[in-house]
Amino acid sequence: MDEKRKALAESYLGKTVDIVIDRPLGSSHPKYSNMIYPVNYGYIPNVIGGDGEELDVYLLGVNEAVKEYRARLIAVICRNNDVEDKLVASPESVDFSASEIKEAVDFQEKYFDSEIVIL
Repeated sequence: MDEKRKALAESYLGKTVDIVIDRPLGSSHPKYSNMIYPVNYGYIPNVIGGDGEELDVYLLGVNEAVKEYRARLIAVICRNNDVEDKLVASPESVDFSASEIKEAVDFQEKYFDSEIVIL
């Protein structure tokens, strides 16, 4: 993986950000209707990721569908075979282990060769 890209992604760890949720918990993927999101999934507005779109974030620890959320960034999923990394956020007082994160995001990340860098 590109070390510069990894360093940039890791620079977000520990920061509190506002997330817009465009794929709430229980919704289906826009292209693959059989993929249902078991977590809230969104992006940080005005922060561009490796694919030229706004940087994506998995929101863990919020067990209801939300439209927006202010959360702390606790991990980065560094994709070795993709141009974009993913951030992982949780409510301020909630932490997850790397294995818990992997399990929560496996519905989508199983298609990528990635590593989880945790706060």
